[in-house]
Amino acid sequence: MACRTGMGSSMMLKIKVDQVVRAHQFPLEVQHSTLDDVKSFKGDLLITMADVADELKGQVPYIIGINNLMDKKEIETKLQAFFDSQNQ
Repeated sequence: MACRTGMGSSMMLKIKVDQVVRAHQFPLEVQHSTLDDVKSFKGDLLITMADVADELKGQVPYIIGINNLMDKKEIETKLQAFFDSQNQ
């Protein structure tokens, strides 16, 4: 998870993603940070808000932009698409 300051939306999004990951047993370790830390990010997937995702395209291997951080179904659908793309 990443947002501009690493305090607000990324923490709320982390909580929701953690809930989805646990419920669906996705093999994912969830962390959160600021956009400044993305430069040293070594993970396979970055999840952030949709507007921030547009700014970061091309800087990480795979990015998910979330439109509504309270929508667990959106998070689930996009995470499943990520895992499906990795298993091809």
